[in-house]
Amino acid sequence: MIRSEAPPEPRTGEHQALRRGASLEAGAAVRMTRFMDEAFGLFRAITGDGVRQTLRLLDEIVPVGQIEVPTGTAVLDWTVPQEWVARQAYVVAPDGRRLFDMAETNLRLLGYSVPFRGVVPLNELKAHLNSLPDRPDLIPHRTSYYAPAWGFSATQHEVDALEPGEYEVVVDTELFDGSLTYGELVLPGDDEREVLVTTHTCHPSLANDNLSGIAVAAEVARRVAASDHRFTYRFLFLPATIGPITWLATHSDVVPRIHCGLVLTGLGDTGPLTYKRSRRGATVIDRAAELVIGRDEAGELLDWYPSGYDERQFCSPGFDLAVGRLSRTRHGELREYHTSGDDLSFVDVDRMVDAGGAVLRLLGAVEADLSYRNLSPHGEPQLGSRGLYGGAWAPADRRAYEQAILWVLSLSDGDHDVLSIAAASGLEVRAVAEAVDRLRHAELLAPV
Repeated sequence: MIRSEAPPEPRTGEHQALRRGASLEAGAAVRMTRFMDEAFGLFRAITGDGVRQTLRLLDEIVPVGQIEVPTGTAVLDWTVPQEWVARQAYVVAPDGRRLFDMAETNLRLLGYSVPFRGVVPLNELKAHLNSLPDRPDLIPHRTSYYAPAWGFSATQHEVDALEPGEYEVVVDTELFDGSLTYGELVLPGDDEREVLVTTHTCHPSLANDNLSGIAVAAEVARRVAASDHRFTYRFLFLPATIGPITWLATHSDVVPRIHCGLVLTGLGDTGPLTYKRSRRGATVIDRAAELVIGRDEAGELLDWYPSGYDERQFCSPGFDLAVGRLSRTRHGELREYHTSGDDLSFVDVDRMVDAGGAVLRLLGAVEADLSYRNLSPHGEPQLGSRGLYGGAWAPADRRAYEQAILWVLSLSDGDHDVLSIAAASGLEVRAVAEAVDRLRHAELLAPV
């Protein structure tokens, strides 16, 4: 495994405790829009320069180091594949027209197509064409990573319009021993236990399914870097499936330190924020999601199921990590899913900013989750004399603050953690965390 030169220290801004709540930094929408505009046309696959170029674009948001894992490296039950490059690919019709040209959109070429040049009749060409009869106006995204093949994608209308004859096929690609590239940024905290935030980097020209997760993860990393945080945060930008498998296989020393994690994808469409629980179903990240996503009228909570994105690898039985997934519309339910319909006009950057705020609230809830003991448990302590009740400093939502103080004092018996108190009280985690901070400052509370 070859590690590139260490990235520079992350940019920092106004510090605040992540546990007390944070929002994306000013300019997030502009930075995310610029990144997506520049990255959309890059030809990404599970390996190759498209991934490297995408990771370099992130430097305008947050510095991400690039790690290279050589072809042939054994990773669990898999092997790192050959690197792939696509130079040009198209079909020439009998009348001389050029069809299915990857220069038009890189969705045209079957991902990981092997090289091919030749003349084929229509029926043979059709055997290498992918289309969607139920969505005849859209071009599908298709790949053949581990079974050698060549092919193209077309709308069903285009396929239906093809006439008999001989078609010239040009697939100028190459597979060679190179490496798999992924991005990584580690933000150390006081606690060596780690929180993972991951997203996949391997889909070409898909704005929601691919780029929205990358952009939101980068902006969240930027904000965590500018905040005081307890845990160590590891942001991973990985090709799907083989990426997390490679990372897990090469980080056996880190895996035991994983406290919890979150997979991000599909955060720019108009659907509600949807959280999929980890395989265990009641981990700290699952409990945090119940308080952050579950309390949103539009939010959805899903139980674990074994298909989906990279949570499948982190939650596989041998690792069984506390990793959930945050997206919007449920996996596979969008008409535009894995098609040319998932273009830049399909995503809404304001929805991405909203999703980034939700991620930060989830991480803040995880940060705040400690158990405490009331140091004055015999009767209610005198709060006014300690400056904890009323006064000009009191927050605007005085009732919520006062209720949080009382709930924390009541349940801080060593057996209830902050998430339990927030769940029992119906208060936001950040309100409970603020009450904890003030009670600790007044020496009425101590962590267990």
